[in-house]
Amino acid sequence: MNRKSFLNLSSRAAFFLGFSPSLLACKVNKIDLEKANDLLLINKALGTNVNLKADPINKVRVGMLGMGNRGSVLIQMFEYLIKNNFAEIVAISDLKEDKLTKNNEYLKTIQPSGADLYFGGEDKWKKVAERDDIDLLIIATPWNYHTEMSVYGMENGKHVACEQPMAMTLEDCWKLIEVAERTKMHCMYMENCCFNGEELWVLNMIKEGVFGEINHAEGAYIHDLRKHMMHESYYENQWRIKHHQTKNGNFYTGHGLGPVSSYMDIGRGDNYDHLVSMSSLESSLSDAAEKENFWAKEFTCGDMNTTLIKTKKGKSIMLQFDTHTGRPYSRLNTVTGTKAVHQGYPSRLYIGHKDLQWGHSWLKDEDYKNYREKYDHPLWKKLREQIDANAVGHGGMDFVMIYRLIRCLNQGLPLDINLYDSVLWSAITPLSQLSVANNSASTKIPDFTGGTWKTPRNNEVLRDII
Repeated sequence: MNRKSFLNLSSRAAFFLGFSPSLLACKVNKIDLEKANDLLLINKALGTNVNLKADPINKVRVGMLGMGNRGSVLIQMFEYLIKNNFAEIVAISDLKEDKLTKNNEYLKTIQPSGADLYFGGEDKWKKVAERDDIDLLIIATPWNYHTEMSVYGMENGKHVACEQPMAMTLEDCWKLIEVAERTKMHCMYMENCCFNGEELWVLNMIKEGVFGEINHAEGAYIHDLRKHMMHESYYENQWRIKHHQTKNGNFYTGHGLGPVSSYMDIGRGDNYDHLVSMSSLESSLSDAAEKENFWAKEFTCGDMNTTLIKTKKGKSIMLQFDTHTGRPYSRLNTVTGTKAVHQGYPSRLYIGHKDLQWGHSWLKDEDYKNYREKYDHPLWKKLREQIDANAVGHGGMDFVMIYRLIRCLNQGLPLDINLYDSVLWSAITPLSQLSVANNSASTKIPDFTGGTWKTPRNNEVLRDII
C-alpha cells in the first residue's frame, strides 16, 4: 500500500473511531477493509466488569437526566419501588423547566418530598452527577449526549443506566469500556424489550430445552416514526430526524438485538464475529417530507437497513431497521432451533416432530396457550399485579426493567444487562455504517469482553430476585 492510499484509508477509517466528520453522509468509495479492520480491532477490554458485584444499596437514590417523552414514562415506573422503600428519586434535570415541573408534580403523588430540579443551562445536568447523595444516574436524553453523560456519571462515582444507543462511534464504545472498568461502576443499556413477557417466555423455553440447539434468529425495530420525527416538539429541536440526514446504517439496534443476544448466550459462551450490512434506497421519508412541506427534503438513511451477523459458533442473526415506511410495527422476534421455531407479530410457535413428514403448521391456539402458560417466565408470574398496574410502560416491560435494575442494586448483584452487552449492541451502529459505505463488505466485530465471552453461564435475567 502506498503512502497516498494509506493516508486516504486512515482518514476514512478514523470516522468510525469517532475522530472525523468527513464520512457523515457515508458517500465514500470502497476502502481497504482488511486494513480498516486492523484499526478497528484494537482490544482494550479487560473483562473485569462481567460479573460486577457492587456493594448493596439498601435504598437506591436516583438522579434522572432528560424528562421528555422517555423520561416522563420512566419516572412512573418507580411508584412500587418508592412505596416499598427500595428507591427514591433525588433530582431530575432537563433544559425545559415546564417538563421538570410537570414530572415533579406527578412524583409528589408517590414521593411527597418531590425532587430537586435542575434546568436552564446546557451543563446543569452535571450538577446532578456531582451530588454525593445519588447512587444511580438514569439517562433519557437525545443520543448525542449519552456517552458524555455516562462517562461523567461514572467518573463521579455513579452507576449508570442509559437509553439506547450508549455510544455512536467505536471510539466512544472503547471509552465506556475503559471508564467503567477503571471506576468499577455499572453501566447498563436500558433495553426494555429484554424484559418483555413474550421475549422472556421464549428465553425460558430455550433454557428448558424446548428449542433444542439455536441456529438462527431475527430481530428488528420496524416502527413508522415519520410523523413523530417531523413534529415540531415531539423530539426536542427535531433532533432525531437529523440523524437520518447524515447516517446510513442501523442506529437503533437494541430492540431487535437485545433479546436475540439473550437467546444465543452472546457474551456468555458465544460472541459476534462479523457482519455485513445493506441499506435500501431512501424514498419514504423524503416523500412524506415533501407532502408535509417539511424543512428538510433529502435524507441519507435508507428506508430499510438489513444487517447480517455471524457468531463465533456459527449462528446467524438478521437485524433490521426501518422507521420510514408505513408498515405495521414489528420487532420480528424470530428464533429457530433444531426442535422449535418462534415468530413474533403475531406471536406463533412451531414445535418440530421426529417424523420429518409432519406438516409445517404453527401450533393451534389451545396448544400455543398451553406452552405460554407452562413456560411463562417466573418473573412475569411474580410481578403480574405490578405489571398490570404499570401497563403504560410499553405493556409492563418498562416496569420490569426498572424493577430488576433497582433490586439488583439493592442486593449487590450483577445487572441483567452488563457493560459489555451495552457496548456491543451500541457498536453495531458504526459497524453497520462502515459496511454500508463499502458495498456491504464483511466487517469484523471487536471483542469488547476481553475474552470473557468464552466462559458459558446462564443469562442473568433467569435468576430469581426477591
